Amino acid sequence: MHCTLCQSSHQEQFDVEVIIHLGGLKDLGTPDVLAFPKVSVCLDCGFSTFLISETELLVLRRGDPAVDA
Repeated sequence: MHCTLCQSSHQEQFDVEVIIHLGGLKDLGTPDVLAFPKVSVCLDCGFSTFLISETELLVLRRGDPAVDA
């Protein structure tokens, strides 16, 4: 797979922990969404991408992480 930004094929995948904060004043008291995706990092330019799981996507769509997906 080639980098979207620089077209390099020098990429690696890493396990990461991501905390997604729901933005806006109306969401100040809303719990954050914790995700554990694999991130693909271009080791030449640093461009990085990751995919959120379907479970975490449902929480983000609903906008209320306090409720079980």
